[in-house]
Amino acid sequence: MVLYCGKKEPVFDKNFVHSVYIWLNNPDNPEERQLFEKSLIKFLNTSKYAKTNFVGTPAGTDREVVDNTYTYSIIVTFSSKEEQDLYQKEEAHLLFIKEASSLWNKVQIYDTIVLD
Repeated sequence: MVLYCGKKEPVFDKNFVHSVYIWLNNPDNPEERQLFEKSLIKFLNTSKYAKTNFVGTPAGTDREVVDNTYTYSIIVTFSSKEEQDLYQKEEAHLLFIKEASSLWNKVQIYDTIVLD
C-alpha cells in the first residue's frame, strides 16, 4: 500500500535512487506508526535535495524471493550522488533520524545509480 507519494519535481529523477527499508520495533502499534509517519512526511516535505519520494508498506506478495518482513519502504530520488551526499547531512534528514530512530530496530538501504 502506498502511504505517501510526494513529488517535488514533475518527473521521476532516475539518476540516483535511494531505497530504504525500515523495520519498526512495534509494527502493530498504531500510535508508534502514526508518530513515525508524521515525522517521515514532515522530513520528506522539507528536504531540499530529494526530488521524488514514495512511501509504502509490504505488498504481501507470497513468493520465496520476496521479503515482506519490513514495515515501511521509502524510495527517494536525487539528481546526482553529490546531492544525495548533501541530503545525508541536511538538517531535515538529521532531525528525522533524531525523532524517529527510537521507533525502529533495523534499517536496510540500497543506493542505485541508474544505467543509461
